[in-house]
Amino acid sequence: MTDITIAGRIERDDLDAILSTVYGEPGAVTRSVADNADAIFTWDYERSRPALSKLYEKAKTSQWNGSVDLDWSIDVDQEQVALANAMQNGGFEANLDLSGTAFEKWGDAEWLKVGIESQNWMLSNFMHGEQGALICTAKIVETVPWIDAKYYASTQVMDEARHVEVFARYLDTKLSGHYPINPHLGLLLDDIVAESRWDMTYLGMQIMVEGLALAAFGFLHQLTTEPLLKQLLRYVMSDEARHVAFGVLSLKEVYEDLSGPEIRERQEFAYEAAVRMRDRLLSQEIWERLGLNHAEQKQAIQLVMMSEQRQLFQQMLFSKIVPNCKKLGLLDAGDAWLRQRFTELGVIQFEDWVDTGEEYEALDEVAKDRAVNG
Repeated sequence: MTDITIAGRIERDDLDAILSTVYGEPGAVTRSVADNADAIFTWDYERSRPALSKLYEKAKTSQWNGSVDLDWSIDVDQEQVALANAMQNGGFEANLDLSGTAFEKWGDAEWLKVGIESQNWMLSNFMHGEQGALICTAKIVETVPWIDAKYYASTQVMDEARHVEVFARYLDTKLSGHYPINPHLGLLLDDIVAESRWDMTYLGMQIMVEGLALAAFGFLHQLTTEPLLKQLLRYVMSDEARHVAFGVLSLKEVYEDLSGPEIRERQEFAYEAAVRMRDRLLSQEIWERLGLNHAEQKQAIQLVMMSEQRQLFQQMLFSKIVPNCKKLGLLDAGDAWLRQRFTELGVIQFEDWVDTGEEYEALDEVAKDRAVNG
């Protein structure tokens, strides 16, 4: 793969092309994607993969109920949450030179609106991503040939349904509006669902999408002081850590037996997924909703989303993906093609961080709460 084929454009960093990406019909509430994989039955019921069996047992005891285990009676003042989040970062427009731009005369009211819409956008796309995970994990149940993996994946289907439920409820009852799915996220989910090879579904969803989500949830959990969202994220992260570990434990075995060209295909798939997720983080829909034209949207992204602080945030979201790709042998396989690409994206520094195959038990917040509460 060359940059010519990355995310359907000639230049990876072409901001005009990124902003022009579209997905589906405006206002459509359903989308059909061809699932090109075969459903696989297995008549071998021997439990031959102890690590997956351990993960399955952990999943069975770590289920939680979003209706009763979260305190939905908590009132959420969205303006105060937006202000508190901004203050954590030094203010809405901290360290931004707005002179000569369309935002030079913006005041606190305009930047507060950006903060509120950012909350709506972020939680909306968390919700959409969780539905993508719901569908992809149901596909894994069908397509993976091992009984241990089918057992575990079935628990993840329930987890993902619960995640969609609680994010939707939070958006409906605590925030002030949904956003449609981001085009770059939507196109990535289409690719993962349409893929005929079951390990590619694992790689795209369990390693890439879920890996970024786990890092994003952790960042937001640290940032927010809103108690309901903080508790919701703690529990979702408990599940997500198992989900990413599921991908790491499964694919490590598979990738040891693949040929060089087959591994290269996986490297390219991972890189394109990383580019699409990076593009998603530009959150262009916020600026569209605020009434900015194309030129102003581009300017806003260059000012706010590409500031040094925002670049650091975006890089941190890859802190789970890079070490997991290294654990799978994808970074340095062949001519270290993926290492070079991740270096270009500015995220290779995370390669020696702990991989999720080892840390998921430490992130089991549900078990910690049950131990405290009896």
